[in-house]
Amino acid sequence: MQLYTPSLTSYQRLKTVAVPVGDLLLGGEAPIRVQTMTTTDTMDILKTVEQSIRCIQAGAELIRITAPSKTEAENLLPIKNEIRKRGYKTPLVADIHFTPNAAEIAARIVEKVRINPGNYADKKKFEFLEYSDQDYREEIERIQERFLPLIKICKEYGTAMRIGTNHGSLSDRIMSRYGDSPMGMVESAMEFLRIARQENYHRIVLSMKSSNPLVMVEAYRLLVKTMSDEFNQIYPLHIGVTEAGDGEDGRIKSAIGIGTLLEDGIGDTIRVSLTEDPEFEIPVCQDLVARYHSKHRDTGIPPVEKIPYSPFAYQRRKTGAVLHIGATHPPVVVSDFRQESPIRPETLERIGYQYDPLLDKWQIADAAADFIYTGDTVLDFPLPGTCKLIYNYHTWKGLADKTTIGGEEKYFPLFTLDQMDQMAAGSASLNFLRLNTDSLREPEGLARLEKIPGLVLCLYSENKNPVLDIRRFLIEAMNRNIQIPVILMLSCKESSIDRQLIHYAVETGALLVDGMGDGIWLINDSGVITNEKVSGRTYLAAKNNHQFLNNTAFSILQAARTRVSKTEYISCPSCGRTLFDLQETTAKIRSVTSHLKGLKIAIMGCIVNGPGEMADADFGYVGSGPGKITLYKGKEIMKRNVSSQTAVSALIDLLKESDAWVEPEPLMATR
Repeated sequence: MQLYTPSLTSYQRLKTVAVPVGDLLLGGEAPIRVQTMTTTDTMDILKTVEQSIRCIQAGAELIRITAPSKTEAENLLPIKNEIRKRGYKTPLVADIHFTPNAAEIAARIVEKVRINPGNYADKKKFEFLEYSDQDYREEIERIQERFLPLIKICKEYGTAMRIGTNHGSLSDRIMSRYGDSPMGMVESAMEFLRIARQENYHRIVLSMKSSNPLVMVEAYRLLVKTMSDEFNQIYPLHIGVTEAGDGEDGRIKSAIGIGTLLEDGIGDTIRVSLTEDPEFEIPVCQDLVARYHSKHRDTGIPPVEKIPYSPFAYQRRKTGAVLHIGATHPPVVVSDFRQESPIRPETLERIGYQYDPLLDKWQIADAAADFIYTGDTVLDFPLPGTCKLIYNYHTWKGLADKTTIGGEEKYFPLFTLDQMDQMAAGSASLNFLRLNTDSLREPEGLARLEKIPGLVLCLYSENKNPVLDIRRFLIEAMNRNIQIPVILMLSCKESSIDRQLIHYAVETGALLVDGMGDGIWLINDSGVITNEKVSGRTYLAAKNNHQFLNNTAFSILQAARTRVSKTEYISCPSCGRTLFDLQETTAKIRSVTSHLKGLKIAIMGCIVNGPGEMADADFGYVGSGPGKITLYKGKEIMKRNVSSQTAVSALIDLLKESDAWVEPEPLMATR
């Protein structure tokens, strides 16, 4: 029985209600739509119009504009009139928080309004309150009374509505009953949806956003199941990871969350929330959606009879430990140097190892690859202590010594499927098998794998739907209780960095989100990388391809919350409510805190997006007024109304006071 998608083994769009938004159709048989949100002050008509048009020209099919008060809501009319006067019919969406009166004004002007059920007619003071069933019903009645006027206006004017839940802004009432959970997110939206349906209003789109891709994916899946079970009907879904950040990290985090759902046919419109100018979000959306324009439906993947895990709650696939791969070990990263010759100590700087010949020491970064695959190229220098080598089997077999000083095994063989009969002559502790899941479907083949000692599978698929094929293989392994660790091996021939980031993030992240994967091995043809900048970093084809792949692998693992190697930034994409330059401030905070491995810092433009939207951030930097910043530790206010001129220094002081600060140090040195 499929719980949240039409099929786990073939691509099928989830059937949803068709909802018109102006002249645009969402859901039903319509293609996946792309959209963005302006960052200008809504009271500045000309700037908002011009930015909207730039986004439309870039390919945006909906434009969202903030309307935090009645004044901004009223100003949507001249903005809309000017956009229409210039010949653009793209539907406009009003973004509403806290102010039902603003929503009621906007619904008479624009084609769609977005409300957040966590703060539209509810409250959030981070208080835990006990609600009896009667108390809870009375609260729902109060919400219904406040919500009905908007429904009636939307019905009268033909206005669509997005009920947009955010992980970090669940009301105290929802939190008290459901906790800070995907179920709480779903129920927050369902309460409003039930009221709308009672009024026979169905122009509804829903969203379940979080800055954590795992939470976001679980919430959307649960929402689909809940609507299907309760209504036998599913409304269109707006998909996005909120506060994804900027640069490659923002793209990777968004691609993991959005792509995981799109792979299963879930999603009718998407927005990639980057801390960048909104027109830069559109190409990322288009690259994501393009993967599904001609997605192959029937690719011969056998059906799944039983799901051996919950798609609504993360749990890592159970595996045995082979050295430091699998079990509870963090996923490993393999760096592919098969096309590199010669390989020298300085070559390894690209993947986190820096050699000091004067001290004869290696410095090892937090994001240093665990294994290096060189094919048949034998290295002639000692490796750093934490790094191990993978050779093709026949080259490994010919090595005179497979250990390092002290007798530690350092070099390991990689076998292919036609060499399986020779694996008995492999390493006593660790053997890699490169396996195309599309070529091994029979249960007998899986049974053979169980008998090989020290085995780690390097899985890839040549099927046209590789994510679904690898997932099917691992589901079959789980159903047979086969606990062999798996490294996700992925090739890419895309021509741009953005497309490669999306390709890698979707096709490994979609598996990691379901707990499948004990490592990542990314491969590309270095010749296809052009000289491009991502988040200020230039990647050159010949020089930095390995650096790009290594950074991407660690960023994917971090975004999937499976291995932490750096500071995480939860930064909102900016809008007309923003009270400081988000891009400049994010870059400034990143420059002084990027060494604080494992710390989560939220950078929010206004009180709407913090403290609630910061969700699970450790510290928050939130705009609280023009030129004023409020600093948070968790959800607790620590310093109010700090001047934006000194707020970054005040954040560092807060980190020090909280014992969360360490002075930047040289990389750890080792032999």
